[in-house]
Amino acid sequence: MPARQLPSGTILVDPPPKPVGVVVAYCRVSSHDRKADLERQAGRVLTACSERGIRIDRTVTEVGSGLTGCRTKLRKLLADPAVTTIVVEHRDRLARFGVEYLESSLAAHGRTVVVLDDTELAEDLARDLTEVLTSMCARRYGRRFASRRAAAAVVAIENVSEDAR
Repeated sequence: MPARQLPSGTILVDPPPKPVGVVVAYCRVSSHDRKADLERQAGRVLTACSERGIRIDRTVTEVGSGLTGCRTKLRKLLADPAVTTIVVEHRDRLARFGVEYLESSLAAHGRTVVVLDDTELAEDLARDLTEVLTSMCARRYGRRFASRRAAAAVVAIENVSEDAR
């Protein structure tokens, strides 16, 4: 650490300058047929950041499920200590579940997650349920019939909830 001595004999130790971290906008869609949505999402994130005075150093876009850990670009961001802030449009763009754990882990290392729109829509929850059911059905019945079985399960759940009213 740099130090200096005053004429009075007092020694002052100057703290090292705090390194300025990298701020990254992370945008994700779940499938390749939503690639156009990915570009629009990146545009919305950059616009919202400029309105809030957040400086974005780079933008990372990725196509991958929010339910699995198979997103190499996100894993690289999380592993890079130079990235001090990750900006996402919605919480579920980072991960469908357990975002609180990611935020706590990053905060322990002086890093943050900025969520531009913190609202959660009911249709997002229904979509999450459908994706979880599809994933589970794919494991049990194979990928080919997973979406059909998941859709049937969602219809059954909706019928039960209507009968309960």
